[in-house]
Amino acid sequence: MRGVDVSIFNENVDWQALKAAGIDFAVCRTGYGKSNFDENFQHNVEAAHKAGLICGAYHYSYALTPADAIQEANFCKGIIERAGVLLELPVWLNMADGDKYKERHAFDFSRRNVTAICKAFLDAMKPLNCGIFAQLSWLEDFIDWQSLGCEIWSAQWNSEDNFKGRMWQYTDALTIGGQTFNGNILYDKKEQAVLGQSTEAPAQAAPQSTSDLIHNILSAHAKDEPATAPTQQETPKPQSNSSAAINSILSNIRPQAGATKSAAQPSAADKIHSVLSNVKNKK
Repeated sequence: MRGVDVSIFNENVDWQALKAAGIDFAVCRTGYGKSNFDENFQHNVEAAHKAGLICGAYHYSYALTPADAIQEANFCKGIIERAGVLLELPVWLNMADGDKYKERHAFDFSRRNVTAICKAFLDAMKPLNCGIFAQLSWLEDFIDWQSLGCEIWSAQWNSEDNFKGRMWQYTDALTIGGQTFNGNILYDKKEQAVLGQSTEAPAQAAPQSTSDLIHNILSAHAKDEPATAPTQQETPKPQSNSSAAINSILSNIRPQAGATKSAAQPSAADKIHSVLSNVKNKK
């Protein structure tokens, strides 16, 4: 998906032109620091939605310490709550030093401090879905992003994305309808997994059927058995027919048409337990 990020500096945005040009989403600035809000935040989100775009938000950080970051998070949450807008995409903490504020105020650029600031903001923003935005150099040198367990939006004005997080800001010179924007690519979950930098643990696929579930359980028990081959003096034990056991269980789980369930009939859980007990006893 293609998108832009906007603030009060993007005046008179032609949202219909953006939509017509294939822009799918907008990330709108809430404000910066502990007390400065972006006067166009609510308008930008509402206008983007009206044009058919989905939205996220970002807050520019001037935090020098984790305590500052908590204040910024509380301020950011208040802006979003007062605006009463829906955000389909995360709220991003913008970690940068474009105007050298941090440098002028003896900021501790250590990975420990910068990561602690990010974590303090993320924790204070709960339960909102949040992530971190930063230039590639910050992600490589200053932020232990893997320990944060959040989505990452990286900035690298280039023809290739070397980080490949959840989102990529690839240019500051995207021109649409005579207006210039920061251009972004939002990867979908499958695409992100292929690219390789997803911070989320791979989802466990649910078994598609009761047969799959039982097979997975029996397979797990089978893996626990010793993998060594029998010695010449030993006679290999015949393997149990798991498939037959499963089919037997399933035939009883699925009652025949018109059949009535006997009160004394063992439940499916009892039958599965019986199979597993037999597997254990054969170890």
